[in-house]
Amino acid sequence: MPLIQVDLQKQDDKKRLKNILDTIHECAVEAFEIPERDRYQIVSQHDPEEMILLDTGLGFERTKDQIVVRVTSKQRPREKKEKLYSLLCERLNVNCGIPPKDLLVSITENSDADWSFGFGKAQFLTGDL
Repeated sequence: MPLIQVDLQKQDDKKRLKNILDTIHECAVEAFEIPERDRYQIVSQHDPEEMILLDTGLGFERTKDQIVVRVTSKQRPREKKEKLYSLLCERLNVNCGIPPKDLLVSITENSDADWSFGFGKAQFLTGDL
């Protein structure tokens, strides 16, 4: 936990896609201080016309490298969220060549009762986690 969903344009290079996912996970581990094996990622790849990400009036144009990172997580302090935004921006740029203007991140929070990792149990509530 967290559950991270990544939306981006179709990638022909599977190594690049893996690098993107590894980089996102590395940032989540550092920012949210989660265990390395706490990795839940789902990727959706789209044709260019299936992703319309404007600038909300901020005055920039996105490129074909635009990416959306949606994070579903238990509540996190503002500082950890801001650290995640910063790390994602920096490392996706350095490691994957994704310009900072092409990154959109959204975090949705929920509670311990909203998670089951299998076996029909809410492991945060049962004390298993």
